[in-house]
Amino acid sequence: MPKHIFVTGGVVSSLGKGLTSAAIGLILEQRGYKVSIQKLDPYINVDPGTMSPYQHGEVYVTDDGAETDLDLGHYERFTHAKFSQASNFTTGKIYSSVIMKERRGDYLGRTVQVIPHITDALKEAVHQGASEEGVDVAISEIGGTVGDIESLPFLEAIRQFALEREPEDVMFVHVTLLPYLKASGELKTKPTQQSVGKLREIGIQPHVLVCRTEQPMTEEMGQKISLFCNVRPESVIEERDVAHTIYEVPVDLVNAGLDKIICKHFGLPDEEETNLDSWKAMIAELIETEEEVEIAVVGKYIQLHDAYKSIYEALSHGGFANGCKVKLRKVSAEDVLDEGTSILEGVSGLLIPGGFGERGLEGKIAAIRWARESGVPFFGICLGMQCAVIEYARNVLELEGAHTIEHSPDTPHPVIALMAEQEEVDEKGGTMRLGAYDCDLVDGSKTRALYGEEHISERHRHRYEFNNEYLERFEESEMNLVGFNPARGLVEIVELPEHPFFIGVQFHPEFKSRPLAAHPIFSGFVGAALVHSRGGSRVAEESMA
Repeated sequence: MPKHIFVTGGVVSSLGKGLTSAAIGLILEQRGYKVSIQKLDPYINVDPGTMSPYQHGEVYVTDDGAETDLDLGHYERFTHAKFSQASNFTTGKIYSSVIMKERRGDYLGRTVQVIPHITDALKEAVHQGASEEGVDVAISEIGGTVGDIESLPFLEAIRQFALEREPEDVMFVHVTLLPYLKASGELKTKPTQQSVGKLREIGIQPHVLVCRTEQPMTEEMGQKISLFCNVRPESVIEERDVAHTIYEVPVDLVNAGLDKIICKHFGLPDEEETNLDSWKAMIAELIETEEEVEIAVVGKYIQLHDAYKSIYEALSHGGFANGCKVKLRKVSAEDVLDEGTSILEGVSGLLIPGGFGERGLEGKIAAIRWARESGVPFFGICLGMQCAVIEYARNVLELEGAHTIEHSPDTPHPVIALMAEQEEVDEKGGTMRLGAYDCDLVDGSKTRALYGEEHISERHRHRYEFNNEYLERFEESEMNLVGFNPARGLVEIVELPEHPFFIGVQFHPEFKSRPLAAHPIFSGFVGAALVHSRGGSRVAEESMA
């Protein structure tokens, strides 16, 4: 039976519960324990797949095709835990399952209620999240903020869950905020007291308080929080804003003694120190390096950082791998169309991420043409790859009016078409081509050289694909089609071999990038951008050759 850690949040949202959960998972793994991590979200959507990125940030996709909360990206970047459909449950998903049982008659005529039927389903979800064989510690992050109406069934469920187990088998970690009032020059503990008070009203007494703060927390303040919140002084943990990178969080938590506190509570051996040497070395190298490369990310949802969270992290991983820092220039695709490609001047790389909708599409296409003609390294992901195909078809193959039928159903040259299996699909949620699919790489291609292997598997999230009716036209051109799905013959990767770096992929490689193991395409892209920044496209071409 695994031990369980429940992570809740108070005072405000976006405190970093996901990062804290991921950091705890990393710490436990470095001590030799196998962990599982899941996210329980109180919103009524069945999953975030139909939500605007402005509402919820990016949608993270697992190998088995689950569209999940972006916090799963943090979990997977920090740990080796396995993630699946059972790693993210929402109110919508839970209620749907309960209603389905009621319609089948599974409840044998009983009145179906929040307690016990919804809470039982939530407890079962916790079990499913920890069902992988050999899990020592299961971490469950509860979304939302304590005090919200929608999170009450979730909190009641984990209260019941703890009641059904021995006290030493369940730990509650509450992430809270210590706001700093600039006018008076002091941190305030009252919001934390009230947040913990709300938890205690429900019947949950946190064992650990992780206090998010911009300013150092004094020993006296820690003692005050301990007294008013009924938490031992050593278990009031300061989690200050990191100076350089989010990957400092696990190190800070270990320095605060959280690893020892967890081990003591669960009765696990704690004589040895948590080994974070490789993690610390990575952070030290990041801090010490002075070389910087600027990369433009041209997208539709550029105003919200979380909309492209995994891409930004994967770019930073590419920087780690190349011994440099990546400076982001976030550019709205509409601005490229309105102001011209001059707003891209000076960058050493261009990345076009995935997305949906027509807004900004022509700006992305214009940016890709600029990168292709000027020799600036280019990397296109999902829609970014499709835009690269459209741009090349229009301006090199002279297929006038070439477009995607997603936005131009009457185009004379639909180089991007709806996948055959999508033609009869009416519902939006969970119906795209989702999850991991195999891809065979063409020998001699740049992409094959970057991966160092012939067969790969990457995660997808799309409905539209390269139109194979144009296969011959492209094969006769200088744009090489270098990655194919073996089951369907679908084109998954395109590249221009004579360009310093020009690769478009239909899948989402950012989901598989890790701080200590950058994704090979991101590593190659940042490396090419770095060479370009040092000496221009001619030098970059020689380097890639």
